[in-house]
Amino acid sequence: MRPNPDHSPNPAAAQASRTGSPAPRVAVLVPCYNEAVAIGSVVADFRSAIPDATVYVYDNNSSDGTDAAARAAGAVVRRETLQGKGHVVRRMFADIDADLYILVDGDGTYDAATAPMMVERMLLDGLDMVTGTRITHEAAAYRLGHRFGNRLLTGLVQAVFGDRVSDMLSGYRAFSRRFVKSFPALTSGFEIETELTVHALELRMPLDELPTAYSARPPGGSSKLRTVSDGIRILRTILVLVKEERPLQFFSLCGLAFLLLGFGFGIPVVVEYFHTGLVPRLPTAVLSSGLVLLSFVSMSLALILDSVARGRKEMKRLMYLQVPGVQGRRAPG
Repeated sequence: MRPNPDHSPNPAAAQASRTGSPAPRVAVLVPCYNEAVAIGSVVADFRSAIPDATVYVYDNNSSDGTDAAARAAGAVVRRETLQGKGHVVRRMFADIDADLYILVDGDGTYDAATAPMMVERMLLDGLDMVTGTRITHEAAAYRLGHRFGNRLLTGLVQAVFGDRVSDMLSGYRAFSRRFVKSFPALTSGFEIETELTVHALELRMPLDELPTAYSARPPGGSSKLRTVSDGIRILRTILVLVKEERPLQFFSLCGLAFLLLGFGFGIPVVVEYFHTGLVPRLPTAVLSSGLVLLSFVSMSLALILDSVARGRKEMKRLMYLQVPGVQGRRAPG
């Protein structure tokens, strides 16, 4: 997964010259909320790294002049009034028409020089997602709490959906058009990275990772990610996605938990009945019976919802396949 040292500074144009087709249209998507300190340099860096790309900055109700700074740097500036990164990404994916998309945070922490390599990897291997995995030696860039939370949450997703992504919460990614136009985008905040990852893993899309330098924010910038509260929201999103995408496992575990609880409460009652012929703890017996009944209901739900989830996955796969892939695709002139 090492970058190709011989990559072209303009991989889209190089691919076009090899195939004789027009260069794919590349869109750089930058969601922003109060990033006036960094957004100008972010836009300038990406315009320099990929000269043929169009940089779109979506301002999310900033009050510090982010939109003016981005416009002055040469970006196409638009606005999304629903607060939250997930809302902004959903609007971007719906509005922007391109062949390749690069999604990056507007805080100036990601290295624009990696973008051409991400585009080249997408074009050469026909990928649907390339994630920029963060590498840093600056303590201020990647706080210990964020690092631990990322490893924990990434590990949970790897355990359930597969270990093809090692930095699930990275805000730096490249996407194909068919990924973007088939992505439902249901979350509202920083959970969006989790949803992007699970979408790719569940549809078994071709994907890869590239290491990228990750640096501290410029002076005057502040992180919008709240370690505890946003971590809890991301954990809740993972649980919801497990329920929606893997209902057999989710409800089977719930059923097993109910069954074990039912046996735990019920066995002493049964033992006492065989010894005395009496059931003095009737409420406990009723509770135990109810828990065992709930376990069978949960197991039945697991089987039914697994069939429903399979049908939903097939529909998502068909929607995904309706859009041409990156490799061998002639972009519009």
